[in-house]
Amino acid sequence: MASAFDILGVSSSSSSSSKSGGESESERAAIHPTAIKRICLLLNCLLLASCLGRPEGVLPVEQLDNQRYLGTWYEVARLDHSFERGLTNVTADYSMREDGGLRVINRGYSGEEGSWQQAEGRAYRIDDDQPGHLKVSFFGPFFASYIVFELDSVDYQYAFVAGNTTGYLWLLARTPTIDDQLKEHFLQRAEALGFVVDDLIFVDQGLNQNPVDSDAALSSK
Repeated sequence: MASAFDILGVSSSSSSSSKSGGESESERAAIHPTAIKRICLLLNCLLLASCLGRPEGVLPVEQLDNQRYLGTWYEVARLDHSFERGLTNVTADYSMREDGGLRVINRGYSGEEGSWQQAEGRAYRIDDDQPGHLKVSFFGPFFASYIVFELDSVDYQYAFVAGNTTGYLWLLARTPTIDDQLKEHFLQRAEALGFVVDDLIFVDQGLNQNPVDSDAALSSK
């Protein structure tokens, strides 16, 4: 059976022979550079698999037409996380990239700073057999799961989206507000899948419902 030393490229036999060869303690303790590279590669693979995974029971929709998904979506609800903390009036605008992926423009208003915040990202399908499971990045080469697990397949008017754990959840809609029936359905579906719905933030979309007020806030940036 292969040992951990064998997997990392440091054979146990060479280790024992080096002891008999009279090498110093520091030489024997040193890890070969190739082993370090393999350790880093292994850790990167584990990290990538973790970030691009999905919560147990959360299955991506079987059909997702990128062209129909384009345009503006309003963030109706979300679980709190650091990169959107404190933002209201959040929208996500999707357009096609030249490389076949999606360009994502996330925009929200920071009341604390009195200005609009914007970030641009990119998204791609992970597997053509699962069009509802994408990977999205706003930070260089680092990608995370974007899982559309429920979608209005007729008119593309709402989407339920999850990340790689139950700590990430969004309700997106084509309008700043939704009716009570859809809200209740979202809460029931999310709770059944293990999301903590009591922690959901229902996003204030007041500025997006009043374009004049929104333009005035933008001019103050």
